[in-house]
Amino acid sequence: MNPPLRGASVIGGRLELSRRRLLGLTGMAALTLGLSACGSGSKGGGGGDGKTLSVLFPQTHAGASEILKKEFEQRTGATVNVTLVPYDQLQQKATLDVQSGAAEFDVFDSWYVSVGALAEGGIIDPLDDLLGDTNVDTGDFIPSIYDAYSLYQGKRYGLPFDGDTQVLFYNREILDRNGVAPPATWDQYAAAVKKITQAESGRGVYGAALMAQKAPIILGSTYANRLAGFGGTFLNADGSAALDSAAALGAAQALLEVVPHALPTPAETAFDQALAAFLGGQVAFMEFWTDLGVFAEDPSKSKIQGKWGVVTLPTGGSATKSVAALDAGFCLNVSSAAPNKELAQQFVTFATSRETNLRLITTTGSGIDPNRRSTLSAAEYRTFAPQVQAVATASLDGALVWPTSPQSPVLMQSLSDALAAMIAGNSTPESALRSTQTEWERIIGRPAR
Repeated sequence: MNPPLRGASVIGGRLELSRRRLLGLTGMAALTLGLSACGSGSKGGGGGDGKTLSVLFPQTHAGASEILKKEFEQRTGATVNVTLVPYDQLQQKATLDVQSGAAEFDVFDSWYVSVGALAEGGIIDPLDDLLGDTNVDTGDFIPSIYDAYSLYQGKRYGLPFDGDTQVLFYNREILDRNGVAPPATWDQYAAAVKKITQAESGRGVYGAALMAQKAPIILGSTYANRLAGFGGTFLNADGSAALDSAAALGAAQALLEVVPHALPTPAETAFDQALAAFLGGQVAFMEFWTDLGVFAEDPSKSKIQGKWGVVTLPTGGSATKSVAALDAGFCLNVSSAAPNKELAQQFVTFATSRETNLRLITTTGSGIDPNRRSTLSAAEYRTFAPQVQAVATASLDGALVWPTSPQSPVLMQSLSDALAAMIAGNSTPESALRSTQTEWERIIGRPAR
């Protein structure tokens, strides 16, 4: 059996292309040339001759890793070894590398939800000394993601690399022929999805692609979009579980309401299925990361170029302001067992710099979203992706942060399990959240009252 393609994983016996690898690597050569031409920007420029730097990336960052490898090698003379793993194996792979003594990797590209667990386990180093370097310009990182991605118990353990949030994309042609407007509330969204599916499912067109595969980064994101829209949070200010709130229940009910009318079948819908359906013109709505707006205009991958739009996520309940959830999102960390720590810090600084981020977010196929205020508001990004830039800017103010404590991966998996059971019809929204609240209280404790 041939090994999976780079940027793919085997799930349930099927080859699954990651969301960003599926979208292709168009424009990669142009980006690499552009980065090489500007050799003095971010920290770099030698010191790596004869050394080897090993970096662990999720498969969703395959394209960006190739670009960074080539450019960093040119700048420093070092050799960069890239290892790609499924996103849900990053924490396990990093932890095993350090605890086993293998010390294969210098840098980890980590999902920010695991930062507390990695820091508490001694897997990653604090970077406070590095942050004294003015080249890093920490004040430029988007405020809503900087602390969330890097801070644990008062120390900084990473720098934001990929500033992921989701927005609501729609197919303008499908909405127009069904007399539907982009929704402002989750109730309007559910009504629109139902109307379109009832009218067009016989032709293979559905109201929405609902990503509800049982994985925290997928189903958890779909729920988090609604939790943010209803004005809820995962945790209270004192760190206790907040899933017993009216907002949390409203979010679960809003999710379940769409299931019968979504692209079949939501429980098996992840990145690849949702992307294929939206880019193929088979669904009217899809909640997705902002970089989809770039790929929707790629004629080699999309049948809907010029036919789509994007808005901020709807609101629910008494909430009136659209707020994004920090779904996914990745930071770069230095391994506590890194053989080449100075070179690792140099790579982290380079890869998260304004110069690098701006070029990545303005190149089709890089799969990276803004990590800095200056790149989010940059004229180059506004020109490259005008619709997306506008809604991303509007959504990121006060974005909902997922838990980042050492217990967070376990917490989010238990929530995803309960939501999956709800979608399967084995529980109600009330019972799903009640059981999850109880489980979270057991794991993180219940405050004295």
